[in-house]
Amino acid sequence: MDRTLAVGNVSTNQLDLLDEQVLWVREQYVYTPPASMIRILLDHLYEVEDLAGHRQPAAVQVRLSELTAMLATLIADALMKLGDLPRSRSWYATARNAADDSGNTELRARVRAQAAMLPFYYGPLQAAVALSREARILCRGRSSTTTAFASAAEARALAKLGDALGAQTALRNAVAAFEHSGASNQADNDAFGFPERRFLLYESGTLTALGRTSQARRVQETALRLYPTKTGIDPALLSFEAALCLVHDGNPAEACQQAGATLLRISPEHRTLIVEARAYEVIGALPSGARSGREVQELREILALPPGAM
Repeated sequence: MDRTLAVGNVSTNQLDLLDEQVLWVREQYVYTPPASMIRILLDHLYEVEDLAGHRQPAAVQVRLSELTAMLATLIADALMKLGDLPRSRSWYATARNAADDSGNTELRARVRAQAAMLPFYYGPLQAAVALSREARILCRGRSSTTTAFASAAEARALAKLGDALGAQTALRNAVAAFEHSGASNQADNDAFGFPERRFLLYESGTLTALGRTSQARRVQETALRLYPTKTGIDPALLSFEAALCLVHDGNPAEACQQAGATLLRISPEHRTLIVEARAYEVIGALPSGARSGREVQELREILALPPGAM
């Protein structure tokens, strides 16, 4: 029995090396196009899966489950950006299973908050609320970046559902958790981080959906100043929210121009389905009488172009 408990083919050095590799992947993911990342993520996951398939001591198995949860989450996120929703859902389920298997409460909450993005962008919104709320409950009593992330995700989804009171309460909780977590000092180049610019992206989404456009614009401007030149799609998402603010303020033509300019600025590799879905959301938010204007037609023409055509 003692020999069975001691058996294993993974050394501490191997685990440390895997940790380093996954940390490198998390840093690369922040700015690398999703299609390029999927193969890299899968290669690392195959290695982890091979080791996890053998009997390992419990402490080793926990670390392998944590690594599986992280890699599966990033694969799911990349597939979501590319618009492969069924496989994204499957990989998010795998990530949740792995996180639960690890017993790491912080990671269990983080994966759920991350998974809430899929129904937030593609529906149903109630699922986004449920996942982010579950993440927040798992974090109860902790002032961590994951607590702030979960509360911010809940606020954004509630605001989009039209629950203004619930969204405002969740946003206050998110602000308090963020301020107490020390997240503002966190490294920006980690896909599993929640730095200030990321928090502001969620705050912008909440304020925009609530129609508090003046506040939303200030948040968007602050957030955009925090993004480096080499980054992913977050600045584009903020720009689309600025366009939605223009719709709320009765400037449909300017909103379409803003959305069109955003599409033309983004690199072809990052112009994935999630980006185009946000542009269509701007069109969907326009008053019915404003959907036949010249600027709307120009935006539709830009959306019809293949990435990199202009």
